[in-house]
Amino acid sequence: MDKNSNTGLIIIAIGALVAGAGKMIGGKLGAGVTGFGLAHVFLGLLNMFRPVVSD
Repeated sequence: MDKNSNTGLIIIAIGALVAGAGKMIGGKLGAGVTGFGLAHVFLGLLNMFRPVVSD
């Protein structure tokens, strides 16, 4: 794996942890935290498929 895919995996893992914490919190605050975590999962996936530009 190259550095780019490792970064994407780390972002996905953190997003999954935050989304799980949001589900445990519950209510409106929990929904916001869950959405924040899911956004990080999505951004991590996008980061994994981004082309690598090397100099």
